[in-house]
Amino acid sequence: MTKEQILEKLKKDLESRGRSQATVKEYEEKVRLYQDHFGKPADQMGEAEIIEYQHYLLTKKKLKPSSVNTYNSALRFVYGVTLDILLNTRKIPRVKQTRSLPVLPTKEELGFLFYLAGENLRDKALLMTIYGAGLRLSEASNLKVSDIDSENGRIFIRAGKGGRDRYVMLPKKALEALRNYWAETQPKDWLFITRRGTKMTDKGVQDVLKKYVKRSGIPKHITAHTLRHCFATHMLNEGNNVFAIKRLLGHVRMDTTTWYLQLSDSDTLKLKSPLDTMKERGNA
Repeated sequence: MTKEQILEKLKKDLESRGRSQATVKEYEEKVRLYQDHFGKPADQMGEAEIIEYQHYLLTKKKLKPSSVNTYNSALRFVYGVTLDILLNTRKIPRVKQTRSLPVLPTKEELGFLFYLAGENLRDKALLMTIYGAGLRLSEASNLKVSDIDSENGRIFIRAGKGGRDRYVMLPKKALEALRNYWAETQPKDWLFITRRGTKMTDKGVQDVLKKYVKRSGIPKHITAHTLRHCFATHMLNEGNNVFAIKRLLGHVRMDTTTWYLQLSDSDTLKLKSPLDTMKERGNA
């Protein structure tokens, strides 16, 4: 098979299994880069090339373990499913990931970002909706006008991560910002659009946020996903039920949601150490 034929079959195999378009696009890109790196089709390569390529991604490209693991998943799929080639997966293990705790912006800092974004009704509505509803980047960019259910105070998320639909909350302040934006722009289909009337891309959303973060002078790394982290953490800080937050975030696993407990003002940090309740010798 040629490199192009492998990519075409890969796409069909992914689509026939109901994988999301984001996954299809990502796997195609990863396999294309792998084939181009060695200059030959994947069926003419195997475990040795995968090991070499993974090492290259880690040491030369300096990719994060999570990014390298995406390549790992794509290559396992193309070999195991598309090419029906059995690999010894013990020789091509996934990279161990460590998850450090991010330094999140405060509610006051986010409020300042939204204030700055007030110069553009679309930008303010966009950022407030991402934070206020705890949306993923792609969920925000893929919103349609019809997804906003103002009567019931909720937003419909169509085919979120894993292809799952769900409803999330529609905060009153976000609804007010959305109404102001709609009155000015009146989008017909996609909710957040460019000046040319086309759908905003994920990169376009990130660029909007990046602009206001830079202008704010806030010395923290803030992305669209950071706003989602803030939503979960601030909800926990305000005493909301972790199971309800799990449903709002669209998490499948509970441990994904409970990770945010490390970022919240947890009651565990308010406990007293036995050292502080110990009586020193001679003070009895």
